[in-house]
Amino acid sequence: MEQSRMPGADKFDASRAEEYARQSRIALAGYDACHELGACVLATCLEQTAQPRVLVTGVGGGAQEIITLAGLLPACRFVAVDPSAPMLALAREQLSARGLLGCCELLPGTVDELPAAARFDAATLIGVLHHVPGDRAKRQLLASIATRLEPGAPLVLAGNHQAYAEQPFLLKVWAQRWRQQGATPEEVKVKLGTILQGADPPRSEAQVQQLLDDSGFGPAQRFFSSLFWGAWVTSRRAD
Repeated sequence: MEQSRMPGADKFDASRAEEYARQSRIALAGYDACHELGACVLATCLEQTAQPRVLVTGVGGGAQEIITLAGLLPACRFVAVDPSAPMLALAREQLSARGLLGCCELLPGTVDELPAAARFDAATLIGVLHHVPGDRAKRQLLASIATRLEPGAPLVLAGNHQAYAEQPFLLKVWAQRWRQQGATPEEVKVKLGTILQGADPPRSEAQVQQLLDDSGFGPAQRFFSSLFWGAWVTSRRAD
């Protein structure tokens, strides 16, 4: 697969990748809990599937989607894509340290570059959608995932889903979260600026559902939330 770029991927360069593990756990209070619950959701959906094939979009960084689900369903096989080479390298390191590279195919690029005939029993899209600018690109990404899923196959979707500027109180709470972790006022300003740079989250949970409806998915059930963040499970429609 040739290296490609997904909208919003450029900001995950080497310098951003290096701080990803710490930053993500501060920016998202409950980072590990979200991934653990997401794995529990998928394990519940896949427990009758002998050797599930799981598509992981945006695996770069901690590869927590794979680590947590493999712990519950060791028979899973993963195809994981990410357009950022530094982030994909971090994921490879984490998986190698846990002896999980054998069950994974890690590919630089995007879902669109996977064979159109590829079929998966489940998929994850965690921490990605709010970095994709514009509803059209969001729908395209979701539709690309949907077309590669078996009918009825689950998708765990997680990310920010409110317009930051419309939630000034939550932004202040977010700033306190960074301060709570030892950041100075200037560092808080820089961190929030980095988080907000180029981000374009869906404006509401209703918009998340609309994007899913437009892309071939059914009703979504939320199973986790934290400030701006939400996590849902949905499934590819059979039609």
